[in-house]
Amino acid sequence: MTPLNDSDESRKAEHERPAPARPARSAPDQRTRAHLAAQVDAAKAGKTVTFGPGQPLLLDSGRSLAPLTIAYQTYGKLNADKSNAVLICHALTGDQYVIDTHPVTGKPGWWTTMVGPGRPIDTDRFFVLCVNTVGGCMGSTGPSSINPETGTPYALDFPMITIADMVRAQKLLLDHLKIDSLLSVIGGSMGGMQVLQWMASYGRHVFSAVPIATAAHHSSQNIAFHEVGRQAVMADPEWRGGRYLEAGVRPVKGLAVARMAAHITYLSEAALHTKFGRNLQDRAAPTFSFDADFQVESYLRHQGSTFVDRFDANSYLYLTRAMDYFDLAADHGGVLANAFRDVATRVCCVSFTGDWLFPTEENRRIVHALNAVAADVSFVEVKSNKGHDAFLLDEPELFGVVSGFLAAVARRRGAV
Repeated sequence: MTPLNDSDESRKAEHERPAPARPARSAPDQRTRAHLAAQVDAAKAGKTVTFGPGQPLLLDSGRSLAPLTIAYQTYGKLNADKSNAVLICHALTGDQYVIDTHPVTGKPGWWTTMVGPGRPIDTDRFFVLCVNTVGGCMGSTGPSSINPETGTPYALDFPMITIADMVRAQKLLLDHLKIDSLLSVIGGSMGGMQVLQWMASYGRHVFSAVPIATAAHHSSQNIAFHEVGRQAVMADPEWRGGRYLEAGVRPVKGLAVARMAAHITYLSEAALHTKFGRNLQDRAAPTFSFDADFQVESYLRHQGSTFVDRFDANSYLYLTRAMDYFDLAADHGGVLANAFRDVATRVCCVSFTGDWLFPTEENRRIVHALNAVAADVSFVEVKSNKGHDAFLLDEPELFGVVSGFLAAVARRRGAV
């Protein structure tokens, strides 16, 4: 997105606008205290770098963010010429804990099927990094971070961010680590959007890329799903206009509903039918009530209730909005191919037959745009009935594609 420059009139209006009323502070409830403590522990558990006021992150909105903390994790060893670095970009509700035990949930990392010793992204061969996106809630600066101007959480004073802003922050970190070029950038869903943005913004620094189950813009249907989730959060009385942390509460009911609705889009009808059908949950007959009679209801309620313990509601609003704003073609004169005109990156684009959230046709549009500029691109459609979440699951064909592609580009570069 093109940076915006505020006019004198808009700046004057901003100064004259009365500050929003802040809720009276109260002691956090038990669940909120546990959540805040977990966020502190999560930040301590991983790696962080803080860039001071002299190194602001310039944002597409025309605003800047400073100081900026970036939280990240690394796996494997960087070789002498720094040619084996692989950046993994996480999806909407992911984070930097790709294969570690998660410091909040205590569960294994979110991509242990793909990353690790002997895995397709082999940490015995590659130096793997993953960054918690700016706007997130696992250590990187986001709406739950303290605003240095007020001493309280940013909440909705946090600036709106875009996919390009996330990538700029990642590039800032890599410059700090003195890694000039990446062997590969890999990610699915929102992570795939970041992969595409890396190619468009810093193509000369990316030797190869693997965008998985993604699109070059967010469809109107996907924007609609996100809006339902955001409205669920904001309709929760405990949201408090975004300032729930100051009030010592959290909008867990609204965020849980948002997660439930979103989770449906990550699965396919076939997957839901195979897993649940119309099976009842721990009962022989309906209760004729609004209890979770069906297994699928119980499953979704569980997904919602566990999600709220590890994710911040305002981060959910900001990150879904960043996905909605993503439109590479619009940022390049309305022609997607223009985004990749100077790209020398080797690309492997992957989609899934059962993914209706980011269907194959959206991934093919990316391939066609790359073909239009004679880019080095291959395309694989993996047959799967697991829906959009297939990229996170046990998909041998996907593993073979990623393993083979990385091995080939590593040989081509002489990285390992």
